[in-house]
Amino acid sequence: MRHRVHGRRLNRDAAHRKALRQNMIADLLCHGKIVTTEAKARTIRPAAEKMITLAKRGIANGKENPVLEVHARRLAASRLPRYRVTRDDDGAREQVDVVKHLFSEIAPRYAERPGGYTRMVKMGKRPGDNADMAVLMLVDNEE
Repeated sequence: MRHRVHGRRLNRDAAHRKALRQNMIADLLCHGKIVTTEAKARTIRPAAEKMITLAKRGIANGKENPVLEVHARRLAASRLPRYRVTRDDDGAREQVDVVKHLFSEIAPRYAERPGGYTRMVKMGKRPGDNADMAVLMLVDNEE
């Protein structure tokens, strides 16, 4: 029985789980969507939404006191990797600063939205090991 047991272990030790969570959240924020197993998607979804909420509150509170925005940026920087390498439309590689991208592009997009920034869509089974797969994506602002 799993009484009062919080979180999923994902067959990894604590440091590996932390690194996995940080890297997958950074990929989600940079790319807008990731394809992963359903268990990993369910694990990182609340943490990703908390990062977006942290950035939103930092921006809102930073208008009256800039120190609070700096504090929120430092908290986000301590919980996320610094850079992600992405490919643009031409196939060229570019380095994205994850925290800057979060605060300048993602958080303002959801400024009026009270929550629910991500959507998980189940894809079925993976052929190799029959694992349940899912797409975790940032929702569009039009809804």
